[in-house]
Amino acid sequence: MKFPPTFLDDIRQRVPISEVIGRRVTFDRRKSQPARGDFWACCPFHSEKSPSFHCEDAKGRYHCFGCGVSGDHFRFLTEAEGLSFPEAVERLAADAGLAMPARDPDAERREKQRATVMDALRLAAEFFQAQLQEADGSKARAYLRDRGLNPATQKAFGMGFAPDSRNRLKEFLAGRGVGKAEMEAAGLVVHGPDIPVSYDRFRDRVMFPIRDLHDKAIAFGGRALQPGVPAKYLNSPETEVFSKGSTLFNLATARRAAKAAGTLLVVEGYMDVIALAQAGFGHAVAPLGTALTERQLELLWRSTGEPVLCFDGDAAGTKAAYRAAEIALPKLAPGRSLRFALLPGGQDPDDLVRAGGPDAFAAVLQAARPLADLLWMRETASGVFDTPERRADLERRLKDLVRQVGDESVRRHYLQDVEERLRGFFGTGPSEPRRRGDGGERGERGRFNGGGRPRGGAAGRRAMASDRLVRSPLMQRGGAGAPSLRETAIVIGFINHPTLFDEAFDYFADVELPHGELDQLRSLVLDIYADSHPADRDELLETLERRGGGTIFEKMEAKVRLVRLWPFLPEAAPEDAREAVRQALHLHHRFLALHRELRMAEEALGQDPTEAVYAHMIEVKREIESLSGMEALVDGFGVLSGRPAKSI
Repeated sequence: MKFPPTFLDDIRQRVPISEVIGRRVTFDRRKSQPARGDFWACCPFHSEKSPSFHCEDAKGRYHCFGCGVSGDHFRFLTEAEGLSFPEAVERLAADAGLAMPARDPDAERREKQRATVMDALRLAAEFFQAQLQEADGSKARAYLRDRGLNPATQKAFGMGFAPDSRNRLKEFLAGRGVGKAEMEAAGLVVHGPDIPVSYDRFRDRVMFPIRDLHDKAIAFGGRALQPGVPAKYLNSPETEVFSKGSTLFNLATARRAAKAAGTLLVVEGYMDVIALAQAGFGHAVAPLGTALTERQLELLWRSTGEPVLCFDGDAAGTKAAYRAAEIALPKLAPGRSLRFALLPGGQDPDDLVRAGGPDAFAAVLQAARPLADLLWMRETASGVFDTPERRADLERRLKDLVRQVGDESVRRHYLQDVEERLRGFFGTGPSEPRRRGDGGERGERGRFNGGGRPRGGAAGRRAMASDRLVRSPLMQRGGAGAPSLRETAIVIGFINHPTLFDEAFDYFADVELPHGELDQLRSLVLDIYADSHPADRDELLETLERRGGGTIFEKMEAKVRLVRLWPFLPEAAPEDAREAVRQALHLHHRFLALHRELRMAEEALGQDPTEAVYAHMIEVKREIESLSGMEALVDGFGVLSGRPAKSI
């Protein structure tokens, strides 16, 4: 039986070749890179001790550098297991969840028609490209020039122009021997029983060919040049060769660039893809006017284990990010997840690159958040959890989300992650005794309460600050003599970002710390800077290691990393680190000042128990309970979201 090439291609796209080969061999863990779909093993076709057999999911091919065998999914089964080709197709079709094609005598005719449709699309792409260079294309050329797209970029993406005519393309294709049926099947003309004469679908538009994984045009997108047109962007309709939900713009080119970049970027539109490619981010793709689908996620994961989804930072962009997270949850697997980069409000990647250059977009990518962070942010943002019932409801919602994860191992780790976040957010359980004394301990429900019971109303409820602070670990304080997470984060933030010493050395030297390892670490750093000026973080850490402080630093940084205080870690952008340290210092000084004032008020009450003194003490306690420093900590976070950094 002759199988349609499209059916075989569909199997190859749905079933990673590593999954087929992995049933027969054990992949070498040291040499393989599962996140990139790159695997090595000892060859199943000849005897060897070191792995020289290589398979790559993105290409759907295998090759042995020892004996020279190579092939695809079907050839592996025929050679390794002795199956006939039809048997191999039948087995892989079952793996892919595809029904075997019926023995249809018309199948070959349809395949020939498909080839003719592809020819029509190829000719249409050539027509649009030629029209862009004609006199009629001057308006389109001006538009592309205004968008900052140079001729090399226009050529790389095959951009063109559809003239403002009802039949220019139709006449051109007819002159090349393309029939009416093929034009209609390719989606190039508008037709129907109530339309006497078909006419060109795309008119007076800048044209962008949409290509398949073999880099062949299968559809088009057009951007209107006239204002007031009902559809600013118009895509081809679904056809025999084009399905919106199974196609990503620029995937063929992007997956090649992803090898060097280590990931794929997903943006919202093809203009964003093109602008990013010109700025040096050639590994960007985009869906085609629809939300990301399961099929598109599978295409992404075939090329990279952790694609980065970039969305506008407005409400619509955040909603799209949440929708993508929901689609991904049941499909998660070890080494297969998503990261999310939310852009500054009101900007898309094209805007950001044009305004701030490639560095501005690179900074946004550097701050991309994992899927677990996005789920937490969605469930806690703007929430108030001031009662046991509300906290229980938050826990239930989070765990219901996690139960959607299909892979048992990943689901177990997500549940563990949720429990850690809840503990960090709400603090210790009610069974643990509350501490009193210096007012610096963390009271029940994770509030700074100075030993007093939380008040009701605004002071007594937990108000969510921002998604970067939803876990609120900076508001914690340990037992007597133990440094708080806030104090630890300040010291670790300076060490991980040594440029802060040039701006705020005195603040680092003067910050009040409890006696112990953290203070010892700070003293070692001060001694290093007294003797020399390390050029960067690596040099500072090397010197710290030589002086016996490496272990303490690793221990303290691990605490910061455990609770995901990302702005204080080395991966954070310098602007975000600067702002985070500044805010943490403000909160720390405010915290200490309030508790000194509280102790003075308590002493005054013991000496002069009047109503006025008592009222003053209560007011101080209320200010502590209301977490007045929280607003200062939040304000200024996210300098990469468009707000300027402030000086420490």
